[in-house]
Amino acid sequence: MRILIMSDNTGEGHNSCAKAIKEYFELQGDSCTIVDSLRFISRPVSTAVSEGFTCMYRHFPGVFRNGYTYMERHPGMFHDRSAVYRLLTMGTEKLWQYLQQSKYDGIICPHMFSALMITHIKKVYGLDSPTCFVATDYTCSPLVKDSRLDRYFIPHDSLAWDFECDNIPIDHIVGSGIPVRQMFYQSKPKEEAKRQSAVPPHHKHLVMMGGSMGCGPILGLARRLTALPDDCHLTVVCGTNKNLQRQLLRKFRNQKNFHIRGYVRDMATLMDSADLYLTKPGGIGVTEAALKNLPMVFINAVAGCEEYNRLYYTRNGGAKTAANLEDLARLCQKLLENDARRIQMEKHLRELPKNNAAQVIHSYFREQVGKTIKTAG
Repeated sequence: MRILIMSDNTGEGHNSCAKAIKEYFELQGDSCTIVDSLRFISRPVSTAVSEGFTCMYRHFPGVFRNGYTYMERHPGMFHDRSAVYRLLTMGTEKLWQYLQQSKYDGIICPHMFSALMITHIKKVYGLDSPTCFVATDYTCSPLVKDSRLDRYFIPHDSLAWDFECDNIPIDHIVGSGIPVRQMFYQSKPKEEAKRQSAVPPHHKHLVMMGGSMGCGPILGLARRLTALPDDCHLTVVCGTNKNLQRQLLRKFRNQKNFHIRGYVRDMATLMDSADLYLTKPGGIGVTEAALKNLPMVFINAVAGCEEYNRLYYTRNGGAKTAANLEDLARLCQKLLENDARRIQMEKHLRELPKNNAAQVIHSYFREQVGKTIKTAG
């Protein structure tokens, strides 16, 4: 099979999802190409959206939060005569020409922008290849219900009611889970993982991360976590936020139980080494941690779609949160001291379904492409 994955550079979550799907498909001997769908409009548009999103996420989370709430309350802003719709569909003629030349067997959209573009292609030009949307958060984001694709792969069957609408009948919805890299389906013994993470095996380990972009009050939380005892270690993952990494290295260079890291490629091992994970509730990150049965404490850094991720895991008992930085730091310390509470949180996470989402998606395309070949024969 030759599959096209149309991602968008609005945060690393959608790209991580695309890479996870590509990884699994290629392990099965199939070919996947990932493209930035906004580039079909223009490179400047793609760059502006990407940089604007990163700036909002890191520096103006309130703007993102309010914008997301506005979109939820005004779904009509995405209908086919809206300015947003016209912008997103400006590149569909160029995209159609690309599809005609490339002859892909199927198209996967892990972002609502690309889902709308492919919906427009289907409506205007017709498209025989199977298509799907893959949700990367535990909610149906604005715009998704204006799309009309063949399948919608969502985090869990219990969320199907949120996606079902005239454009998305219930039999088009599959509770597959969120695709993450295959490393998260494997585990190392905690003592071995701690050694690899420069943490003594008998010490507790708190990992803190503000997503791939290093968002949220990481510096303020680190200051409040200096009260951790010597036998509790803190690893802060700064992701692509080099300025945050420099600040933390400068301020905590003498804190022997603090480990400041930039972009970490082997997050699976780092999670295996952790006793507790302090993070903002991005859809990909929380899914990775849940697969590791790693108890979580959530930082309410951005809200928007992440608010629904927070609710999903706090209601299921695998995560906790607090109202301010002082309470978050105290909560982490108490959980690190209380093995029984963390074990109970781990138990709740073990009870959640854990599909290999990329495998479920791959099976769907294998079946659909097989039907097409049989019909053509």
